[in-house]
Amino acid sequence: MGYFRKTILVTGGAGFIGSHVVRLFVNKYPDCRIVNVDKLTYAGNLANLKDIEDRPNYSFVKADICDFERMRALMRETEADGIIHLAAESHVDRSIRDPFTFAMTNVIGTLSLLQAAREYWESRPEGYDGKRFYHISTDEVYGTLEITCPEGTVPPFTTRASSGVRHLAYGDTFFRETDKYDPHSPYSASKASSDHFVRAFHDTYGMPSIVTNCSNNYGPYQFPEKLIPLFINNIRHRKPLPVYGKGENVRDWLYVEDHARAIDLIFHEGRTGETYNIGGFNEWKNIDIVKVLVRTVDRLLGRGEEEDMNLITFVRDRAGHDLRYAIDSTRLQTELGWEPSLQFEEGIMKTARWYLENQEWLDRVTSGDYLRYYDEMYLHR
Repeated sequence: MGYFRKTILVTGGAGFIGSHVVRLFVNKYPDCRIVNVDKLTYAGNLANLKDIEDRPNYSFVKADICDFERMRALMRETEADGIIHLAAESHVDRSIRDPFTFAMTNVIGTLSLLQAAREYWESRPEGYDGKRFYHISTDEVYGTLEITCPEGTVPPFTTRASSGVRHLAYGDTFFRETDKYDPHSPYSASKASSDHFVRAFHDTYGMPSIVTNCSNNYGPYQFPEKLIPLFINNIRHRKPLPVYGKGENVRDWLYVEDHARAIDLIFHEGRTGETYNIGGFNEWKNIDIVKVLVRTVDRLLGRGEEEDMNLITFVRDRAGHDLRYAIDSTRLQTELGWEPSLQFEEGIMKTARWYLENQEWLDRVTSGDYLRYYDEMYLHR
């Protein structure tokens, strides 16, 4: 193995966002060793990283972050300088059915990783110098916002952040880093708790940590339980498109590669102990996203642009369903110069085309075949 100036662990690196972060870091920093640590649950898929799996600066470790002794050993084995912590249970519906799993993975898993990192880094002669623990969280910890409009306007309206970036919005209030936490689901409660542990380790032990809270991501390699890939696949097969309530809930959407760029920038240049919000400045009602998806997929499949609108069905609303999320990314923009690169319609077209052109990946994920394949592969190594 060649010399690497730094070793970075990426937890959850076989997942949706994690795989994009791993790919970016492996390609951009050939002098850094990137170690992907993933339990390979249903949402973790090494097929997401086939294009970089043989790179000399990349390695994969199958491990559970809740296994404290394994995390302690891994810190020593890899001599890790940095951790980008993405491993988490993240689907709200699953959290409502099984809150214990979310508490274990998101809270105890984060605590296990924090303690393992603290013990190892404090044992080093340099201590915390040159080290960083980066915890990725969600905008859902802040609770919900109202749909409000300035006088004389009709939503959605266009506003501008203090940095000058255009913001498609359904209200004139936004989540800021200083807002109090107000989680409404077991998922968001578990992420809020993990955020508090990261900050507590910074304040108590001097852990060089950063927390980011991001809005909804979309793009290639997302597990198809989430709205956008699920509906692309359903439209392809002309299956129902179940929309909660009346589809009035609003989310702020960010293309996943823009999130990965933000993570890279914050990991290297963000201020220790800070929180940064990452958002797309791009709010859409769920029903409007579904209609955009129908038009886009029908166009790509050579159908009439609204041929499959009749697939839309309305179902009983989710318990504790937050009305609106909207992120203010001004701190990230003014301090570090980041902003989204894609408009939503462009990102949706790019995303839909990817899923339609990668039928084998999608079919294997929806069937669960990839789980059996990688379990057998790593059992026999």
